[in-house]
Amino acid sequence: MDTLAARGGRWRAAGLVALIALLVLAVPAVVRAESFTVQTLHFTVHVGPNGGQSCDVIGDLYRPADATAQHPDPAVLTTNGFGGSKNDQAPLARQLAANGYVVLSYSGLGFGGSGCTIELDSPEWDGAAASQLVTFLGGGSAATDGTTVDYVIHDQMAHNGVHYADDPRVGMIGGSYGGEVQFAAAEQDPRIDTIVPIITWNDLSYSLTPNDANLPSGSVSDPVGGLAKYEWAGLFTADGLLDGLSNPDLAGEISDCPNFDPRVCSGLIGALLTGAPSDDTVALLRSDSVVSYMQNIRIPTLLMQGEDDTLFNLNEAVATYEALRAQFTPVKMVWQSWGHSHSTPAPGELGPDDTLTEPNGSSTYEGTTLVQWLGHYLKGNPAAPSLDFTFFRPWVSYTGDASVAYGRTGTYPVGHDQSLYLSGSSSLVSAAGGVTAGTASFLAPALGAPTSLTEISGLSQSVPTFDLPGTYAEYETPPVAANTDVIGIPTATVRIQALVQNLTGGLGALGDLALVAKIYDLSPSGAITLPDRLVAPLRIADLQDPVQIEFPGIVHRFPAGDRIALVIAGGDAAYRGNNVPAPVSIVTSPSDPGVLQLPVAPPGSYGAVVGARVPPARGPAKVCASNRTLTLHLRARYRGRVRSARVMLGTRTLAVFRRGRDSVRINLEGLPVGPAKLRIVMRLRNGRTVVDVRHDTLCASSR
Repeated sequence: MDTLAARGGRWRAAGLVALIALLVLAVPAVVRAESFTVQTLHFTVHVGPNGGQSCDVIGDLYRPADATAQHPDPAVLTTNGFGGSKNDQAPLARQLAANGYVVLSYSGLGFGGSGCTIELDSPEWDGAAASQLVTFLGGGSAATDGTTVDYVIHDQMAHNGVHYADDPRVGMIGGSYGGEVQFAAAEQDPRIDTIVPIITWNDLSYSLTPNDANLPSGSVSDPVGGLAKYEWAGLFTADGLLDGLSNPDLAGEISDCPNFDPRVCSGLIGALLTGAPSDDTVALLRSDSVVSYMQNIRIPTLLMQGEDDTLFNLNEAVATYEALRAQFTPVKMVWQSWGHSHSTPAPGELGPDDTLTEPNGSSTYEGTTLVQWLGHYLKGNPAAPSLDFTFFRPWVSYTGDASVAYGRTGTYPVGHDQSLYLSGSSSLVSAAGGVTAGTASFLAPALGAPTSLTEISGLSQSVPTFDLPGTYAEYETPPVAANTDVIGIPTATVRIQALVQNLTGGLGALGDLALVAKIYDLSPSGAITLPDRLVAPLRIADLQDPVQIEFPGIVHRFPAGDRIALVIAGGDAAYRGNNVPAPVSIVTSPSDPGVLQLPVAPPGSYGAVVGARVPPARGPAKVCASNRTLTLHLRARYRGRVRSARVMLGTRTLAVFRRGRDSVRINLEGLPVGPAKLRIVMRLRNGRTVVDVRHDTLCASSR
């Protein structure tokens, strides 16, 4: 598919417009013209703080010919990706309507003829708007022209155990911006029965300003943010501003941030200029992300994330998946081949021949998965989808249905970690006993100079990868003896020295060390492959301890004879890098070796989708007890550097660390069962504020 799409007389980056994927669901699927009708409607919704803002929302209502008050059908609510409109969802809506679903496809706030500004899928804005459309589908309200609905199945009980007179049997489906809004809607509305978020985010502050250094366990949420994504953030902002030209609520207005919440533009511009987001920007982006309200997502969730996606990578889906499983929310995770970086599915994965019809479903793996999921949770079909983890393996040859290229396991992760140790100044060895001492040095340039090139985000992944000599360190294995399949999130531990950054600690984020780490596949022919052009941006404030790196997840085979390389570079063209130029050294020794850990999955560690019977994944035992009295310790890297610290749960202070103490006792009695996100807010002696997030899952009280 062309990486640029023309719409409305102007050009847009197809990756940012996002769920182009849903366009390829059905075209040119054939449906009978008489099998459904389509009606364009307008709705007045009340959103924002206390519902104080009125917005006009435009949508298309698809009604199957057999949907009547006597024979109602289930409903599906869907909306566009960033920069799109309700029209983008027409192929999907037509297929679902032809298959017996009432569909309401609408343009999200600030897009495609709908009013108000872009609020980044905020629950109280975008989630509230979707909730009011659910009420319309349940017969509880009317469109502005008086149209009402009485032909959607009603549920007697919502997922919170409450009966609502206007509770329709309804699910949501969509991708990217149209994926995250499903979480926002589910947070607001317990009447929604299932969601299918595709290629979307867990924490938007990670998506746009990622930091893969020293992340809290099981999270992508760095307390202070990372490196600004120059290219993706620029496309994202420009696309939203252009939509403002046709936004009816902004006609004739002059604004510093047209079509956006004003905080968005100032926050992103500040991050692009300085390289780091402000605390307020991190808080804004994170508040509009499911990570902030995960505990309220209790309905069956089908996560479909793209392996080829440098905007919302696989780590975001893993963070959401693991949090949902921990709170016993039914969840299935699919790693598909395509995403924002490459929006065309593999042959037989999802495409023009998908008709999403029952009982046979589809001729493709993802089409069949969607039919089974919606059929079970909305139509009540008895065949329950397996709550497992499946992943596309690009090295598998096949014809027809891509199911044979998918691997399957009961839960994530799959396989085991294989350790490779940094040795000398340029080697990766398989045994710690073979490590020799060494130092690799390079220059991290100033002002984010693009010393490395990995992609042109949203536009091209075919540019040759490039690293300027003298601005990176590289460690390589000998040729691998056998095919090595890496499926999951690689990690690394390295000891980094940068004297200049030690001296600029008082500058806060402006003086932090900014680097980019990546894993190369080096073939004997000299070809260099960076799997799916994915890198790990690093913002490092403290170099006293070894740096823990979590790379973006990959599904990649390193063929026998190739070499595996770990590269740590001083910059990348897609990211806003270092502010202060500095010599950087990677140091390793037999007593303190750096290590790269690859999640290697031999074929025997998982099954294939075709012909494999894997039982549904089971969550942790539901009968458990939590010790509600806990002792929290400051991490070693902060001890001796903290002036004051307190433990926060939301806006509530649970405890304050006594002066000179590295631990504090807290009591969580009275909190509801479910996940608890605790924040240790520290004021350091150099004036910086640092937030360390700790996650716990509370079961029944141990008392």
